[in-house]
Amino acid sequence: MRVSLNRRSFLTAAAAASTLPLMPRMARAATPFAMQAAWINDAEFAGYFLAMDQGYYTAEGLDLTYLPGGPDVIPEATIIAGRADLALTTPDTTIKAITEQGAKFKIIGTQYQKNPIGIVSLKKAPITSPAEMVGKTIAVPPVNTISVEAMLAINGIDKSQVKIVPYAYDPTPLIKGEIDASLDFTTNVPYTIAQAGEEATSFLLYDFGYTLYNDTIVVTEDTLAAKRKELVAWLRASRKGWEENNVDPAAWPPKWADTHFAGTGRTIENEVFFNTAQKPLIEAAGGIFSMTEEGIAANLEALSKVGIIGTRDMFDTTLLDEI
Repeated sequence: MRVSLNRRSFLTAAAAASTLPLMPRMARAATPFAMQAAWINDAEFAGYFLAMDQGYYTAEGLDLTYLPGGPDVIPEATIIAGRADLALTTPDTTIKAITEQGAKFKIIGTQYQKNPIGIVSLKKAPITSPAEMVGKTIAVPPVNTISVEAMLAINGIDKSQVKIVPYAYDPTPLIKGEIDASLDFTTNVPYTIAQAGEEATSFLLYDFGYTLYNDTIVVTEDTLAAKRKELVAWLRASRKGWEENNVDPAAWPPKWADTHFAGTGRTIENEVFFNTAQKPLIEAAGGIFSMTEEGIAANLEALSKVGIIGTRDMFDTTLLDEI
């Protein structure tokens, strides 16, 4: 389970990414098109699996290659290397790449309106707000420390008031009482904790001022110019997949036990929990993938708190108008 993407330079990794084997094509259609996911196969990508299996990409004239991610995959590197036409990533890594490395990227949509990362604690000793973190020990992955510190600052709390220790994506120390809370995906880790006989509670960083999207859809400027029609087709098919998935989040994961979820080591019950928990974070009044002016401004404001200075022109909402 990941919380944030690896932040090493994707430019230096692009050449290596170009040598990796492609995954088998999931559909046959006129135009080859590849997407790079942000993590290994789990419910985070349920809408795309559904759209593949139901032939929605084929119906849009796309021959889709789906590339799963993982701890050593840098999604931006895949599109720089030309192995994928779009990637799912996060605004912080994308905008840092634009501002610090001169990457020619555009964010054309977002899967999560609210980032799923949050502070997870046990219900018997709940931490339900930044103020309740004062004097507590919180396990945080090193790559996310700056985000937690920004959220504390936004809420008027000095980082010295909270003891932050490294987190290795394992809730065992929380369950044993060795820490008071951890930073993790609120859509997933509470299930693991429940399996250990405890009940979790959580809050999102997003709800306390660190207002970031997640799994933003990123393309290069060259791809945007050359494959606009195909990008709109992908958005249309993917939205249809997510809309159908969200009608009943428990319905589809069992169908993928021997396909998309095979070999992950996770139970289908876990994936159903994940799929259900993420539904309200994905849905939006303007339709799945939509980005409002207010939402974009909130992302830019939150990033400025951690020294990442982005601008409105890094986002392109015009393709969403064509779905």
